[in-house]
Amino acid sequence: MAIPSAPPGTDHPAAAEAAPQRFPELYVPEMPFAMPELQALAADGLLDRLHHRGYTLPGVAASPQLRARAAAGVVPPSVRQRVVAGRMTAAWIYGCAAEPDRLALLVDAKRRVSSLRNTRGCTLHEVKLGPFDVVSLGGLMVSSPLRTALDIALHVDAGRAIPALEGLLARPEKDVRLRLLVLAIEATPRVPHKKAALEKLAALAPALVAGGPVNVEHAVDPADSAENVAQVLGVTHFEGKL
Repeated sequence: MAIPSAPPGTDHPAAAEAAPQRFPELYVPEMPFAMPELQALAADGLLDRLHHRGYTLPGVAASPQLRARAAAGVVPPSVRQRVVAGRMTAAWIYGCAAEPDRLALLVDAKRRVSSLRNTRGCTLHEVKLGPFDVVSLGGLMVSSPLRTALDIALHVDAGRAIPALEGLLARPEKDVRLRLLVLAIEATPRVPHKKAALEKLAALAPALVAGGPVNVEHAVDPADSAENVAQVLGVTHFEGKL
């Protein structure tokens, strides 16, 4: 059951380039070890736990792509292309939150949700998604950093939301700006939990959260996506694959 060491002679740079990668980055149940074997290997220090059903070799960097691959393994293949990892699951994938107990999966309101109700280990949220709200990452669709931040501010309790928002804002490559989040929430007049969301953002930077609404020419319907919010506010928001 032990994981073999690297073959001799591959420590030379030329040999390392010529030799194919022998060990996978991610170990999941039955590929090739059963779950009890994976747990035993982790207990012996031969594997590191990445996810409750995913393990890596010691020293392997837990990248967003790798975490997305681990999360994808929990989603049944039959529904994987119909759901989007969001909220605290997306924050975990981006490295800004702890691993959640259950996967938060977003389902576009245009799709049929009834067939997904029995997806185990997951919580489904019916939402409206625009093309800029989703990125492809590690074989899984994930809510974009901006959409993730908006959803967390609106729907996650402050104790978990504020640290996750701090993490997203601290990573410039995610292109999440606090002022944009404030404007997006204040410009949606009927969005649920708006006051609580602004209180969370005020805890991060009180000076950015004014007492009154932002004066915009066109209000944003609460069902609109982060993409449309950005368009109304005149803020450039790029689509991308991470």
